[in-house]
Amino acid sequence: MTSPSTKPPASVVSVLEQTLKDIGIPTRPVILDLIDAEMRKEEPDSMRLEQLISADVSLSASLIKMANSAYFGRHGRARGVHDALQVLGLKATSRAIAGLSLRKAFPTTPRLERFWNASAEIAVLSGWLARVIEKPKVRPDEAYTYGLFRDCGIPVMLQRFPTYEQTLTRANDELVLPYTAVELKDFPTDHTMVGCLLAQNWWLPEEVCLAIRHHHDVRAIDQLESGVPALTRHIVATGQTAEYIQQQLTGLGHTMEWSKLGESCLRLLNLTEDEVAALCVDAVEVLKTVA
Repeated sequence: MTSPSTKPPASVVSVLEQTLKDIGIPTRPVILDLIDAEMRKEEPDSMRLEQLISADVSLSASLIKMANSAYFGRHGRARGVHDALQVLGLKATSRAIAGLSLRKAFPTTPRLERFWNASAEIAVLSGWLARVIEKPKVRPDEAYTYGLFRDCGIPVMLQRFPTYEQTLTRANDELVLPYTAVELKDFPTDHTMVGCLLAQNWWLPEEVCLAIRHHHDVRAIDQLESGVPALTRHIVATGQTAEYIQQQLTGLGHTMEWSKLGESCLRLLNLTEDEVAALCVDAVEVLKTVA
C-alpha cells in the first residue's frame, strides 16, 4: 500500500501501471504529480501551489466551496484559493483535489451522473458525520475523500465489462452474501479491489485505500484482529452510516448493505438507532449544500 509520502520501487510501479492499464483505471492527473512534487520539498512554496490550483477555474472554485462546507465547520471563511489552502492545509488540499479530479476522469453519461451525484452526497455526509460524531474521531477531509472514492471502482467495472450492470443490480439486491462475492461470481475482480488500486495510484493515504478495499467486509468492521487499522474501520463505518442516511433522505439508491453492516457500524461508532434517526433530521440541511 502506498501513500504520498512513500512511493514504491520503480519495478513495483511498472507492474502496477501495467495492471491499471489492463483493467482500464484512469491515469493519475498531472496536477497531483505537480502538487506532490511541491509538497515533497523541505519548504513547500504555497504561492506555487496556489498558482497550480488557480490555473483550473472549476477546480479552484470547487476547492473554495469545500473549504467553506458544513462538514469542516467553516462558514464563509475562504474567499480564494489562498484562503482555502490556509483552511484545509496541504495534505487535505491534495486529497481534495484528487477527489475533485475523479469525476473528470470518466465519460459523462446519465447513469454515471446519478452515480457521481450520490457519491458527492455521501462524501459530504461522511465529512459532516466525522465532525459531529464525538467518538471515535475521523478527520473530516479523510471521511470526505473516502466518500468520493469509496465506489470509484464501479465506473471502471462498468467500462471494462459490458455485463457488469446486471451484476451490480444483483449485488444491490443480495440479502446474505457479501456484495463483492456476487461480483466475483461473474468477474475476476470486484469494485473494491479496482477502487483500491485507483486510490493507491492516485496517492491517497493508506488508511483510505484500505477502507475502499474493505468497505463491504463486516469482519473488517467488527474485528480488531482482522489486521485492518482502527482508523480504517472507523472510516468505513462512518461512510456506511452516511450512505444509509443519504438513502433514507433521498429515496435514491437501493442496496441491502445496511442490513448486513449497519449493526456493526453503530457498535463501532457508539451510536444508537435513535441517534441515527436524529442525525437524519440534521442531515437534511447538510444535503442542501451539495451542488
